[in-house]
Amino acid sequence: MSALTRRKTIEASVALEGAHRLKQTLSWPHLIAIGVGAIVGTGIYTLTGVGAGLAGPAVVISFLICGAICACAAFCYAEMATLIPVAGSAYTYSYAVLGEGLAWIVGWSLVLEYTVAAAAVAVGWGGHVESLITAAGWGVPPELMHGVFSGGLINIPAILIAGVVTLLLILGTRESATLNIFLVLIKLAALVLFVVLAMQSFDAANFTPFAPFGYGATQGADGKNYGVLGAAAIVFFAFYGFDTVSTAAEETKNPERNLTIGIVGSMALCTAIYVVVATVAVGAMSYTQFSKTHDAAPLVFILQSLSHGTAAEIVAACVVIAIPSVILVLMYGQSRIFFVMARDGLLPERLAAVSKSRGTPVLMTMLTGLVVIAMAATMDLSQIVELANVGTLTAFIAVAASMLVLRMRDPSRPRLFRTPLPWVVGPVCILGCLYLAWSLPTRTQIWFFEWNGAGLVLYFLYGMRASHLARAKP
Repeated sequence: MSALTRRKTIEASVALEGAHRLKQTLSWPHLIAIGVGAIVGTGIYTLTGVGAGLAGPAVVISFLICGAICACAAFCYAEMATLIPVAGSAYTYSYAVLGEGLAWIVGWSLVLEYTVAAAAVAVGWGGHVESLITAAGWGVPPELMHGVFSGGLINIPAILIAGVVTLLLILGTRESATLNIFLVLIKLAALVLFVVLAMQSFDAANFTPFAPFGYGATQGADGKNYGVLGAAAIVFFAFYGFDTVSTAAEETKNPERNLTIGIVGSMALCTAIYVVVATVAVGAMSYTQFSKTHDAAPLVFILQSLSHGTAAEIVAACVVIAIPSVILVLMYGQSRIFFVMARDGLLPERLAAVSKSRGTPVLMTMLTGLVVIAMAATMDLSQIVELANVGTLTAFIAVAASMLVLRMRDPSRPRLFRTPLPWVVGPVCILGCLYLAWSLPTRTQIWFFEWNGAGLVLYFLYGMRASHLARAKP
């Protein structure tokens, strides 16, 4: 068996030594909050406008399409997570089913989903703080609010929030997850406030014409892909993150039950939230009024235009308060992916040390935090953030493929959760993700292959020889 195709058995994945096993502290409410905390972030507050500009009122269908693809992925994740209830998510499943080479690519791609996105959200949070500081007239030099690649010197707000989140994760998983529940409730309260007030101005006439740009993906003169499917490839950004729940498998009490509830429950809840918010937004105001010049904060603009100025300020404040929950969940997921790769020997194994008192990988969490801080402090991620979509789509494809391959290879293995209609759900997930990846800008696709090319160089230089399987370690 070659290095690229050698597999870590499911039994070896589950049988972990105490020194490298994470502490079980999470229940299903924590898992649903982790999923909702990752999914309901800046996406719903911004991409409603962006998507409406590409698809018109039919952006509701775009959200449904993304929700359907993610629902298929959620079922596949639930089966694999309960079958292999340890940290690592798509990377771990790929290692046990598809082989070490593909597992490395999946793990390396997940860096794009978690680290780049966490840094981007930190920069976005810093932008909101800058606007508040400017409005207060505090006179802070703008050079201290932007990184060197964004026309400034250093982004201090982004550094501060990433640093605070890192400390929270070091303190303990349960403590971080409990705070996340509180922040998630704030975000949901803001969306409920928007729906209640905007619904009072709902006008069905705003849905005509329903799909002014068609249902396919047609490239416009500005290089953007218009139509329902074109918008779906963009608003998919608002859905990624639910797979973070599966990275918490090893830290979950009663994983057989709680993982299924957390993964499927958070995905169903968030899809319903997105469709309701998008429907109310388009119904309350013509998409032409908020989809172009106000696509950065369409929900706030709609409330302001409907003479709900105080409510608009409350929603904007809730975004500032609650956005750190997205950073927290993304950094949590990334630290666990790195942790498991180090535990398998593909990265330096000393990084997989677990604190005896806190039960968390302190060193790996610190390293993840430093990487996010460095990126958020210096970089302009307006284009690089698109890479997060490709990383997520890669993970979804790998999990669906792992579920199908294992159904053929080991059909009699007991499964605590079984994906319904696996030979429909699995292919729909794979084909849907491939189409969305194909619909992304060409530069994003090129960067993705360049990123994984660099990753494979690292694998061949270090991971291929240092992995436990290469050294015949159990």
